[in-house]
Amino acid sequence: MKKRVVITGMGVVAPNAVGLDDFEDALRKGTSGIRFEEELQRLKFSCQIAGKPQISEEKIAEYFTPLQLRGLNSSGIIYGVIAGTDAWKDAKLKIEENEAPDWNSGIVFGTGILGVDKFREGIYLIDAGKTRRLGSTTVMQTMASGISAYLGGKLGCGNQVTTNSSACTTGTEALLMGFERIIAGKAKRMLVGSCSDHGPYVWGPFDAMRILPAKYNENPSEASRPMSASAAGFVPGSGAGALVLEDYESAKARGAKIYAEVLGGVVNSGGQRGGGSMTAANSEAVVKCIEEAVHFSGISADEIDAINGHLTATTRDGLEIENWKKALKREDFPYINSLKGMTGHCLAASGSIECVASVLQMDKNFIFGNVNCEDLNPEISDLISEEKVPRETLKKPVKILAKSSFGFGDVNAVVIFKKVME
Repeated sequence: MKKRVVITGMGVVAPNAVGLDDFEDALRKGTSGIRFEEELQRLKFSCQIAGKPQISEEKIAEYFTPLQLRGLNSSGIIYGVIAGTDAWKDAKLKIEENEAPDWNSGIVFGTGILGVDKFREGIYLIDAGKTRRLGSTTVMQTMASGISAYLGGKLGCGNQVTTNSSACTTGTEALLMGFERIIAGKAKRMLVGSCSDHGPYVWGPFDAMRILPAKYNENPSEASRPMSASAAGFVPGSGAGALVLEDYESAKARGAKIYAEVLGGVVNSGGQRGGGSMTAANSEAVVKCIEEAVHFSGISADEIDAINGHLTATTRDGLEIENWKKALKREDFPYINSLKGMTGHCLAASGSIECVASVLQMDKNFIFGNVNCEDLNPEISDLISEEKVPRETLKKPVKILAKSSFGFGDVNAVVIFKKVME
């Protein structure tokens, strides 16, 4: 009999809130975390706004030792450690510093690029002939697996501890990697998630591509407009999301709270063929990913109550809805929303933050509204009923939700969550 995998803990560091309670409140209220950034103005960016989590130095000191804080200059690691630790504690799992490794617990925590500011700092020191001043933590802060290494040591995980990277699909892919390890019987629980650095050295290349909205610098909260006719590009963001996945029997045995069940999902690629490219998804692959995720989850398309889409506020939003229509083959389209109107596009962190948002909706029986979507794109209104794109939060039970992520490199991931009725 196939193992069941459930979610027993979550943590989040998002541009519009840090921590589950504040994040839920922000979702319900449609609170924006997009702000004007003076540094981007000074550096003459066209788009001078971004989504950056607001965390005090005092808060950061709660998660790192004084030694770890010395020379710490990687925002992605900070965000990931906070979200991951919070998820672990939310699952009521202990952190035993002097005990043996927990052989049954592992980590898959992804990122896109890590320690960019630390790299910059190191380059200047090396070019000035001051290599010895780099410090002993530079390697840990700049290696891609730095985030999983930090969390693995903090939590004492003795199972697989690794980092994945698949652009904007990273967080959802990490969840499915952890899910598959538990299904295979190789772990009882896996901490999964992803993080992304903030700052001009991460966001600059996107500004150079002219795909960011430059005309909203004086109105930051209105800039990210998924599914809107006036969408002008995605707003860059940063942060981290984390979820504890656990074998159902293990969770029940220790009396853990169960947020939702992971029914299954699929990761695939369009091979940059058939209209797909480095920056655009192959629609055939997207449709196939959705169809197979539904099939392998053991449900019918008609059972899906809601979709949390990728939907980045670009010209591709309409095509994403069209692909969902083709894949689900149903007249009564599910409710669909996008978190990016509130947070911007948090790049590698987007999938995990949005998975947390998806599961919160299921746990608390609501569907958050689509911010800045007063003028629904005609391409979308021709495909689905406007009422399926809620502008305000709906009080509504969601039994089954589909979450999608589509990333640069033509890579896709879709996961299916189910509310567990205990």
